[in-house]
Amino acid sequence: MSTSKWDGAHWFKGEPSGDHGCVEVAFLDGEVGVRDTKDRSKAPHVFTRHEWECFLIGAKRGEFDLPQ
Repeated sequence: MSTSKWDGAHWFKGEPSGDHGCVEVAFLDGEVGVRDTKDRSKAPHVFTRHEWECFLIGAKRGEFDLPQ
């Protein structure tokens, strides 16, 4: 059983994901955790606030859109 600080985090996922596999995000102690809902037992990828903000800016600009 995991004893990670992330065990008590409140996780969010995008509304369009429904019941299918998706990515969840949590904010804790100034960090951002990202995990795959298909295997919540794995440790989340953890990013600083700055790293997360840079990613969001790039996503909003379309820098990570899937190829056509």
